[in-house]
Amino acid sequence: MTDSTVEIPLFPLRTVLFPGGPLPLRIFETRYTDMIGKCLKEDRGFGVVAIRGGEESSAAEIHQVGTQARIVDWYQFDDGLLGITALGETKFLLRSLRQQKDGLNLGRVDFLEQEVEMAVPDQFHPLIDLLQNILTGLETQYRYIEKCYEDASWVGCRLAEVLPLSLEQKQMCLELIDPVQRMEVLTPLVEYLKQ
Repeated sequence: MTDSTVEIPLFPLRTVLFPGGPLPLRIFETRYTDMIGKCLKEDRGFGVVAIRGGEESSAAEIHQVGTQARIVDWYQFDDGLLGITALGETKFLLRSLRQQKDGLNLGRVDFLEQEVEMAVPDQFHPLIDLLQNILTGLETQYRYIEKCYEDASWVGCRLAEVLPLSLEQKQMCLELIDPVQRMEVLTPLVEYLKQ
């Protein structure tokens, strides 16, 4: 963990964003439109945290571990709403939370260390094949993502984000810091989904 705690804007969502993963969003609330504008202007990221309980549009109970996102593309939909694509960067631990008058949550966070790159152990090579098959059908969503099929952390994070897991299962995978342990958790889930 780093020595310094910083404050970042937070976007509570009913999804889990992993480092290296894509996040397409439709922005319609003023507080988030303003936040995105400021992030683009200042070339800074925002934090994505999964909602544990409550609603996105009101006070929500959120998980303590989230991921900083950086905007890589923005566009306007036919209905005039703002759309963005962001990429997950660094995991963080939420230390405290405060809310601005406009309802935007700001969190004081400690950024967590990046996972170490490591080769995918031989017993998990079937997960690589599965991921390659899945991502073939998701080329548009993953166009900004550099493929790293040889890295256990990258493979585990991509599988956790694309498989039809519960929000809690995805959050558990995000919170794991050992790429091999994440693959050990995912393997029985994959086997169950194949049934």
